[in-house]
Amino acid sequence: MSGQVLLVDDDAAVREALAQTLELADLLPITAGSFVAAKDKITAGFEGVILSDIRMPGRDGFHLLEYARKQDADLPVILLTGEGDIPMAVAAMGQGAFGFLEKPCAPAELIGTLERALKTRALVLENRRLRHLVETGDPAARMLFGTSDLAEGLRAQVRLVAQADGDALVTGAPGSGISKVAEVIHLSSARSKAPFVKRAAAGLTSEELDRAMQEAEGGSLFIDEVSHLPPQVQLALSEVEAAQQAVCLIAGNTRDLVVEIEAGRFNADLYYRLEALSVRIPSLAERPEDIPVMFRRYVAQAAEQAGLQAPEVTPQVVAGLMARDWPGNARSLMSVAMRFVMGLPEGVVPDATMGLNEQMSMIEQSLLESALRRAGGQASAAAEALKLPRKTFYDKLARYGLRAEDFRD
Repeated sequence: MSGQVLLVDDDAAVREALAQTLELADLLPITAGSFVAAKDKITAGFEGVILSDIRMPGRDGFHLLEYARKQDADLPVILLTGEGDIPMAVAAMGQGAFGFLEKPCAPAELIGTLERALKTRALVLENRRLRHLVETGDPAARMLFGTSDLAEGLRAQVRLVAQADGDALVTGAPGSGISKVAEVIHLSSARSKAPFVKRAAAGLTSEELDRAMQEAEGGSLFIDEVSHLPPQVQLALSEVEAAQQAVCLIAGNTRDLVVEIEAGRFNADLYYRLEALSVRIPSLAERPEDIPVMFRRYVAQAAEQAGLQAPEVTPQVVAGLMARDWPGNARSLMSVAMRFVMGLPEGVVPDATMGLNEQMSMIEQSLLESALRRAGGQASAAAEALKLPRKTFYDKLARYGLRAEDFRD
């Protein structure tokens, strides 16, 4: 959720007071003194919501509401008035306003309304994004979840490798989804209509390899844990000329193949052939901000498969997820999502003695640390990545005793 609120009010004192209330609630106000000043920010791609006074000189809040609905009928607009008359409230709601509040309104009521509007906006934009992915047929965007920079980088690398249409290597920690990434490479390539054949490397004989190659002709052959291939099969693969292959070979591995080469357990020629086009899957420990995103997607998938209604993923559930280590990566997260859907949420909900504030603080600290780590300790870059004002970002660092310099190499 972006937390952006386009705040439109011609009274500078009121505008400043409202902006301060939003900042204290960790929302991001974008202020404007009139419709004209706000107009350019009201677009179909705006990630936030609008909070506008009704009574303004020139173009009033009703005109702003009408304009916003023309740009995007699903963009939430909440109107404020000091008049307090019922007919005006009825008119605002009838014209499509998300909400209507009297000035002065209690901060709790204001923030609660804005948070509901922001949640609605986030769902609308996510549904649009998913529809776009279906329409564009981008397997990487459709099948590889996460919104972090590392997740975006993974998808970009998968697309590049698929476009190159050559033998490739996919590496990652156990449970990170190596087989899935290999399949996405195949589906994103010119070979997508041809077979995608999977084989485990352990015990694979030359004869079985030949049969698998024939089965995958014109498509892709994925060999899982390629370091477990018998030496004679490694040698045979290394000697096959790429130009003579009717199959794209995609190898997956969780071990460090350089170490395997140094130990004499893996064929160096085969490694360098595969390594030219390689994809490394980042672990969940490297991108904790993707954990809630991926969990929600897995919950939706599990519910659909089981024919059940997806349970709500509450802040308490997210806190429990963020408090855990995930050595099993995506595979473990997927298993927990399935149990959660089936009503067996062990390991999801945190210690009942933890209050909501403690749980949310745990999530927030984890995200701050992750942003600083990715930004190499550059506070301004980390604040920008989290879409936080610099002052708010530094206040949060102080709250958790974090120092940006501790994250520098």
